[in-house]
Amino acid sequence: MPVHRPAKPKKSRRPADPLAGLPPLHLNAAGIDVGSAAHYVAVPPDRDPEPVRRFDSFTADLHALANWLEACGIDTVAMESTGVYWIALYQVLEARGFEVRLVNARHAKNVPGRKTDVADCQWLQQLHTFGLLKDSFRPEDSICVLRSLLRQRENLVAAASTCVQHMQKAMVEMNIQLANVISDITGETGLAIIRAMLAGERDPVRLAQLKNPRIQASTDTIVRSLQGNWRDELLFILGQSLWLYECYQAKIAECDLRLETQLRSFDEKATPPPPLRPRRPSRGSNRPAFDLQSHLHRITGVDLTRIDGLNVLTIQTIISEVGLDMSPWPTEKHFTSWLGLCPDNRISGGKVLKRKTRKVINRAATAFRLGAWNLLRSQSALGANYRRLRARLGAPKAITAMANKLARIFYRMLKYGQDYVDQGMEYYESRFREQQLKWLQKQAKMLNMQIVPVQ
Repeated sequence: MPVHRPAKPKKSRRPADPLAGLPPLHLNAAGIDVGSAAHYVAVPPDRDPEPVRRFDSFTADLHALANWLEACGIDTVAMESTGVYWIALYQVLEARGFEVRLVNARHAKNVPGRKTDVADCQWLQQLHTFGLLKDSFRPEDSICVLRSLLRQRENLVAAASTCVQHMQKAMVEMNIQLANVISDITGETGLAIIRAMLAGERDPVRLAQLKNPRIQASTDTIVRSLQGNWRDELLFILGQSLWLYECYQAKIAECDLRLETQLRSFDEKATPPPPLRPRRPSRGSNRPAFDLQSHLHRITGVDLTRIDGLNVLTIQTIISEVGLDMSPWPTEKHFTSWLGLCPDNRISGGKVLKRKTRKVINRAATAFRLGAWNLLRSQSALGANYRRLRARLGAPKAITAMANKLARIFYRMLKYGQDYVDQGMEYYESRFREQQLKWLQKQAKMLNMQIVPVQ
């Protein structure tokens, strides 16, 4: 007779709750899935019969969202940093007194198979309730204003550079080789010649007479470079490119005024010393028209330009991204890790699987890398260190290593108010020789040998 065995109970395919058993830390927490047209908000299920609601992105709807959160007794809110759509909502909630936690979308991935806007906001609410979300760094409002102005200035400078390229292309197509005989066609001589060309002057001799006495090229060379074919459509393109270039330069000047006004609003930490030699800003350097170094010294309390490789524009970019307060990073290691300038060791089973740095899009990190690249010909201790690392590791790794060192020096100067003193290239080379000698003596001792200096 066949034996009838009782059927086994079917196993549930629903995965176990990964948050089960964790103690809640934020009982009055809400989660928001930010979008371009609408925001989905989730509150604890016991606060409202409809714990998930959808709000449009209009200003009136943002205030309605804040009113609903207040009615539900919410104290803290977590949202993803999606594009720029979170900024308006962040400002409204912050002004209403909520503790807003801006989290990286990569740190709050949803459960696989449940990728919807409703599930996203509920998942954020649960993670934030149990304290599993880490807040992203956002500087204070005055630094945010400075950052917006500086980024706008960078966009204007890039647009002006594009106009210069269009001007050069139009002249090359007319075989006007002016860019090959003068260093900058947007200088005094180049603009004077281009304006005369657009005004109808075609005589190369008269055009060459507009050159500044400081131009090294001879008049005959300039005359030969101005002999070309004057095509009307290319002259039209040249004129429009010149007009756009001058327009962008005017907007850059307006942006510099706003930048200077914003820098004056910061508290004074130190009185900057008078400049030793007043410098006249050159056209090609894209430097602001005001004394930026004095303002940076006044608001930081230290002279950050003493760090080799970092100029005033690079320092301004870094300050506009990280601010003046280093307290968000407990140590310099936390600071370099946030910048993505340190190895990201992945260890499994006692073995290091990966040592590369994390892929971080950070303007401050890019500025530190640019400063490290500038150390190639620096006659300083940092320059000698970079050249040694470059010869041993290659340029990419050496730039990352020196950017890490520059970030550490920057952190110490801002946090502790210490001045940086360059020991000099000779001091670094002597210290390196001493270290090499100690290492060789240690290796010789292990081989029962002795190093004898040459007499």
